[in-house]
Amino acid sequence: MTDLVETLKEALRMTTTKLPGSVDLTVHGIDPAGRVYRNPSTSLLYTHALARGDGRLAEGGPLVVDTGAFTGRSPKDKFLVDEPSSTDRIWWGEVNQKLGESNFDGLRDKVASHLGSADALFVIDAWAGADPAHRISVRVVTAHPYHALFAKTMFIDPTGDELASFQPQALVMHTPDLEADPDEDGTRTSTAIVVHPGKSELLVLGTFYAGEIKKSIFGVMNDRLPLEGVFPMHCSANVGDDGDVAVFFGLSGTGKTTLSADPERSLIGDDEHGWGSNGVFNIEGGCYAKTIRLSAVAEPEIFKTTRTFGTILENVTVDEQGVIDLDDDSKTENTRAAYKLEQIGNALPAKQAGHPQSVVFLTADAFGILPPIARLSRDQALYFFLSGFTAKLAGTEIGVTEPQPTFSSCFGQPFLPQPPAVYARMLGEKLDEHGATVWLVNTGWTGGAFGEGQRMPIEATRTMLRAALSGELNDADYRTDELFGFEVPRHVSGVDDALLDPRSTWRDPEQYDVKARELAEMFSANFSKRFADVGASIRAAGPNI
Repeated sequence: MTDLVETLKEALRMTTTKLPGSVDLTVHGIDPAGRVYRNPSTSLLYTHALARGDGRLAEGGPLVVDTGAFTGRSPKDKFLVDEPSSTDRIWWGEVNQKLGESNFDGLRDKVASHLGSADALFVIDAWAGADPAHRISVRVVTAHPYHALFAKTMFIDPTGDELASFQPQALVMHTPDLEADPDEDGTRTSTAIVVHPGKSELLVLGTFYAGEIKKSIFGVMNDRLPLEGVFPMHCSANVGDDGDVAVFFGLSGTGKTTLSADPERSLIGDDEHGWGSNGVFNIEGGCYAKTIRLSAVAEPEIFKTTRTFGTILENVTVDEQGVIDLDDDSKTENTRAAYKLEQIGNALPAKQAGHPQSVVFLTADAFGILPPIARLSRDQALYFFLSGFTAKLAGTEIGVTEPQPTFSSCFGQPFLPQPPAVYARMLGEKLDEHGATVWLVNTGWTGGAFGEGQRMPIEATRTMLRAALSGELNDADYRTDELFGFEVPRHVSGVDDALLDPRSTWRDPEQYDVKARELAEMFSANFSKRFADVGASIRAAGPNI
């Protein structure tokens, strides 16, 4: 490996002085001391990353990197600048903490100076949003080649003509090796992710976790798109041969990426979308999939990307022979793969399609209470959308010894600049206009809670989803759940009928009743605390305790 690194360093020293593209960073207050690479190739970014020792080349070609102390996002270190053009619409509080404009200006100067002193800078110019009517031009400036590769992977490549006239509407200034000073900068810790809504400028300091780059831009889109009448969604999306579009909302670990990568349907995208007047469009150009215990049998398309050139593997264990181990969680449960959407064989090149006929809410219920699939009324849909329920599992976080409920509004609370009611209203309007059917799908546990029951069989989930999306369940025989009120099919072809009735899968049905009521009370308490001012019909759509 040492010989390879020396060879790469020599290759970089011998490279010609002609740089890929040209860009004037002084317009952003950055005066580069070193070379600037604009939209460099994947190969060049690999070369820089390997020469610097920032990553390792694994068997098959992926670049394996370690994000250090931060193996996930730092939501408590996210700040929005309190500035006149946006302050009245921002949902201030725990999710969106205020930072003064003077603090932002001071931090920005530090970041610009730090970038300017780097030996080399990498500039990625790309699009966020596949719909030309609702996209923004994004520029990412970083001194770290694998983060530049991440941005190149996750956003949408511009054409040559577009690049020639490119003017960024959003700027990410990325300095993970620079720490903030809480006393001086007004931050909570040395880590800070700061967004200026009016300028669409973003600062990332003190964390090497690459996901902060994409989620910061998603936050910008979540603020801008509603102003254009477009509903932003934390969801995956796919489309059938007949043009029937489905979107899959869900928090991390609920199956958005896995279930949308259906070989029988075309993948629009795996995480972030907008729903506008022309239909659904992907905000991104890549996928960012969890890889822990990824299966070549259950998730063949995603598994294949982990053995492919151009993929970035975060915090995945790799041995001295370059062989990766996707089952190893010694660094984190949140191991990730970033890859271009086109690496999925059935990806839709246009990254956009029509209006959804099906809206799916994915939840990983570790309590083993919710059925594997249920149909929701409009008001129930808005209730469950605002609730955004899933569960944390024992052992995934320090101090978590049993399943804990997580209620994340709109299935993406950390990324909402505006109040949840804004996005719920837009969902309701889309459902009314296009008549989509809403399904609640539990990808969590059956036969008991985590530790006693077992994980919902993924093939059964896929079978039920295909039945729902194809219209097979439109005229099925349903029972109404007495506690939660939603409709549950009594039979789905190819699925054991007992699985559809979670109570019957428990060894002690009376214990199921006790736990079901406990979960219902958690829903009710969360909704009463946070959404007491929503319409009576939506409040009444919750559990009947």
